[in-house]
Amino acid sequence: MIPDALRPMKSRFPLPAAADRRRFRARLLAWYRRHGRDLPWRKTDDPYHILVSEIMLQQTQVDRVLPKYAEWIEKYPSLASLAAAPDQEVAAAWYPLGYNIRPRRLQSIARETVANYGGRLPSDEATLRSFKGIGAYTAGAIRSFAFRERAAILDTNVARVLFRIFVARGNPKSHATKRHLWAVSACLVPARHAFDFNQALMDLGAMVCVARNPRCLVCPMNKICQAIKAQQK
Repeated sequence: MIPDALRPMKSRFPLPAAADRRRFRARLLAWYRRHGRDLPWRKTDDPYHILVSEIMLQQTQVDRVLPKYAEWIEKYPSLASLAAAPDQEVAAAWYPLGYNIRPRRLQSIARETVANYGGRLPSDEATLRSFKGIGAYTAGAIRSFAFRERAAILDTNVARVLFRIFVARGNPKSHATKRHLWAVSACLVPARHAFDFNQALMDLGAMVCVARNPRCLVCPMNKICQAIKAQQK
């Protein structure tokens, strides 16, 4: 569940206790049922469609991705159709999302999948991470969203949420802290409902536990958040 390169070394931060994990999961999933965003890539278990959404969402806001995602899936509905498309056409179809290395990497993944895996994106972490453009987070997202596996994720939003709630001290950007947050994410994700849990984590970071001016008063974790407790001392 934790990417091998990010398996935690001995940490001065403890992992959440079992009772805290259960409480966090219950509160997060209850909040998500009421407030989770209605996004098209949450209505499919097609690994390719989920891969497209994850690549598009890198460094790009959801509102900008929504129309382009729909256009892209209509134009390239499968890995095979993307693999067969001319390079320049694919680059043009990506506009205006920017970061033009992303469509090239996406098409490279499509071609490698067609050539080596019968056009079906693999589900195991090691193979997913062998593709250029699929890192630890994207592999976890594909595994939990497409294959419903118990896989941890840690993007910027999730790292911020977990750091504030469970750590709230030290340097949140240090390599040691990142390793620890991967371990926290892995121990929290439930054996069942990994899809909803990981989507909920991302929504909480995008909608409530935002980088600036977090909405702590309406956060479902405000009673257990270490960052809030630290401010109250």
